[in-house]
Amino acid sequence: MGKINVGIVGISGYTGIELLRLLCAHPFFELKQATSRKLRGKRIKDVFPFADKFSDLIITDIDKDGLDAGIELYFLAVPHGTAMTLAQNIIQAGKRVVDLSADFRLKNKQVYEEWYKVKHVAWDLMSEAVYGLPEIYASEIKNSRLVANPGCYPTSAILALYPALKSGLIDSNEIIIDSKSGTTGAGRSPKENILFCEVYDNFFAYSIGKHRHTPEIEQECSLAAGRDIKILFSTHLLPINRGILTTVYVKTKELNIDKIRDCYLEFYGHKKWVKVLEDGILPQVRWVRGTISCALGLVIDQKTEQLIIVSAIDNLCRGASGQALLNANLMVGFEEDTGFSVSAPLIP
Repeated sequence: MGKINVGIVGISGYTGIELLRLLCAHPFFELKQATSRKLRGKRIKDVFPFADKFSDLIITDIDKDGLDAGIELYFLAVPHGTAMTLAQNIIQAGKRVVDLSADFRLKNKQVYEEWYKVKHVAWDLMSEAVYGLPEIYASEIKNSRLVANPGCYPTSAILALYPALKSGLIDSNEIIIDSKSGTTGAGRSPKENILFCEVYDNFFAYSIGKHRHTPEIEQECSLAAGRDIKILFSTHLLPINRGILTTVYVKTKELNIDKIRDCYLEFYGHKKWVKVLEDGILPQVRWVRGTISCALGLVIDQKTEQLIIVSAIDNLCRGASGQALLNANLMVGFEEDTGFSVSAPLIP
């Protein structure tokens, strides 16, 4: 395999830093441009001394220094509203894009603008944007030049629900998704509610009934079920750095846990990054820390006839940068797991 030159737009945020960490272990992706307005002119080793592989790379400003002509694929680790214009310019220059923002995830323009409070100025690209969940859309990702990397909460929730919705094993009229995330999910910009003294030894809910990931989850769950689905989605902040634990509650038509587990194993059995745990084992966030794995636990409450699905992912890796790298591998023709270890045990 030949080397592929890539760039990261937005190296100073948590997702950009995580991409840098992962690219250091990738045998075929060469980081040739890393951009940040506030870090322009600094060497990678000046601010990220762990990244020995790219230590002498000078950080640029995409607005002032432009694109690198030798780069084939860009990762956009920038906020929503900013990514859409960048993606348009990069694709017009003949390059591929993995966008880690929300700008190309939602297929309904009105829904996007309503939830994100910004006008979408690159909607002409939506017809070719592929939602970047490899377990579901791998074949489309392979042929795409623009991949919309899923959100962290949606990744945990959709992977938990997809097989049950697709097979019709559950009542899709009542779905409750209860999620908890580490503080890196709130970004690296200083905010009062994520200061150390606010988060440490604390636990609280936020954005109840109005979290922006709601329409993304509803969109993909509706496609799985073949009908419009509404969800009740609640989010909480955990006093940890990274990780998401999502618990889904849904009425089930099948009360035999073995049959439900067989359904999940049939769907995910050949997909190495989703681990369906054995009966009696429920996932913990530490089991997936720093990995692109998603661990799923299944329980039936016979009294209420509810299927309870517990999902654990690393919000920065599987929920953002690691998934972006999976998508990039597929886009350029590499094996999906290139640059990732599959030998580490899920359960210590």
